[in-house]
Amino acid sequence: MDAGQQAADGAEQDRVTVVTGGGRGIGAAVAARLAAEGHAVAIGYERARDAAESVAAAIRSAGGSCLVHQVDTSDEQQVDALFDAVRSTLGPVTGLVNNAGITGPLGRFAETPVAVMRRVVDVNVMGALMCARRAVLEMSTRYGGSGGAIVNVSSGGATLGSPGEYVHYAASKAAVDTMTLGLSKELAQEGIRVNSVQPGMIVTGIHAAMGDADRPFKAGGRIPMGRPGEPEEVAAAVSWLLSPDASYTTGTVMRVAGGL
Repeated sequence: MDAGQQAADGAEQDRVTVVTGGGRGIGAAVAARLAAEGHAVAIGYERARDAAESVAAAIRSAGGSCLVHQVDTSDEQQVDALFDAVRSTLGPVTGLVNNAGITGPLGRFAETPVAVMRRVVDVNVMGALMCARRAVLEMSTRYGGSGGAIVNVSSGGATLGSPGEYVHYAASKAAVDTMTLGLSKELAQEGIRVNSVQPGMIVTGIHAAMGDADRPFKAGGRIPMGRPGEPEEVAAAVSWLLSPDASYTTGTVMRVAGGL
């Protein structure tokens, strides 16, 4: 058995997974799914404390272990504080779900304020990079870790471009997929697998935040399966990529978009 497989097996024995943006939508579904499968889960949130605490309460009532921690993932010190808290409370980190992300309001590219673009890039790209960096330092066998897995939550917009809606957001998610590819190769012999999930039109509160709560249901006609997806359907893909069943899967960008 090689070092990478040994590390994966070791991580499976006591799984501690950080889920950023874990209080609502896809992140909440991921946290609940992982907890049900035996992960100790750390939920990172920026503003939605009540939502995050509600998810945590449900996990604990079902017998799971959960930590809730406020974090702006674009801030390096806050990212470090999150991972320090997880290690001290739940144990060594074995998994990261890089889910925290923002879009800004829907609109044409030329009419999108630069400040909005900059914030989207700070959170979606720099935030994902900094969380992944800290996770690598925690998990990599090169740095004394026992291995693990990273799943980056991207978007179908990374390949569709999202014209007229949020080109800047789509571009940020394309960067996340490129990071996934590069890290998967760099870390392949250090016990860490890195994959990405590209959700399509999923029914979450993010659409209301963009300015169109009914957006998922308006898109049914152009989705081959004829409907938007549910957060739990994305969570299932994330769960598999973190599991031993995906032990030979790294550098994969898995689309969960109803055929779109």
